[in-house]
Amino acid sequence: MIIVTGGAGFIGSALIHGLNQRGDTNILVVDKLNHPAKKRNLSPLKFIDRVSIDKFIVAVKNRSLEPPRAILHMGACSSTTETNCDFLRTNNFEYTQELAKWALESNIRFIYASSAATYGGGVQGYSDDESQLEFLRPLNPYGESKHQFDLWAKSEGVLNDMVGLKYFNAYGPNEYHKEDMQSMIRKGFLQIRESGKLRLFKSHKPEYSDGGQVRDFIYIKDAVAMTLHFLDHPEVNGIYNIGTGQARNWNDLAKAIFAAMDLPPNIEYIDMPETIRDHYQYHTRADTKKLRSIGAPQSSHTLETGIEDYVQNYLLPEKHLGE
Repeated sequence: MIIVTGGAGFIGSALIHGLNQRGDTNILVVDKLNHPAKKRNLSPLKFIDRVSIDKFIVAVKNRSLEPPRAILHMGACSSTTETNCDFLRTNNFEYTQELAKWALESNIRFIYASSAATYGGGVQGYSDDESQLEFLRPLNPYGESKHQFDLWAKSEGVLNDMVGLKYFNAYGPNEYHKEDMQSMIRKGFLQIRESGKLRLFKSHKPEYSDGGQVRDFIYIKDAVAMTLHFLDHPEVNGIYNIGTGQARNWNDLAKAIFAAMDLPPNIEYIDMPETIRDHYQYHTRADTKKLRSIGAPQSSHTLETGIEDYVQNYLLPEKHLGE
């Protein structure tokens, strides 16, 4: 059996779809169905059962569950605007810590979601070299909660017995429940459909043009392929970036959405809210040397081909993975 936490969410349900495509259906889903889109994420997928987070944690603490072959731990609060540090510590740090202890004790393959948010403003770069962990400075409580678990695993000397994956800007089908935390591809598609134009933030740094801020955008299908590589290679452990290694700007993204919708670009630049200006990342790009060194699959989609597939095969027909 494989346990997927956050299994009704974006990355979790995409991983289950990827497992199903390989013939794996002996999957226990851990999640709460608190949004209609999360229910629909699961409806076309094959798995043996779903349990709530609360029941699952109790079973883990009591050691009443039969140890699975692997735990793909994607369950967490992923909101970069969440400010309740106690809530984040419980859901992101302590939850992951409890599962990690069970996995170590029972020799379970443990693959967990860290985050590119741990890199903060990128002053120290985006290297997934574990020797640099102590120098990272996340910009928000969400990133800090993820970073604290990475630091705990390193201090306990157990990073060589598990895998932490730092996902960069993932986008694609099954993110529809994420509301304000959806990718700009989904948000932009909805804006264009409703108004004929797409709004991007103005730059408040002279070295960047309006819409010229850059991100490492990775299509969910590529992120799944990279993640499952670690399931297939239990000899590989440590922290790894999950990204393309390419930095693309918001203007490129906007033009790709318009092209996928067969419309001419119509971009409006708006002021960035003052509440996020001091915490806004102007540049992210995954260092993928370590990922390449282990033979993991690289991105098979460019920003343009990923957006084209997403828009034309999922957003326009309003489909989820597996439908």
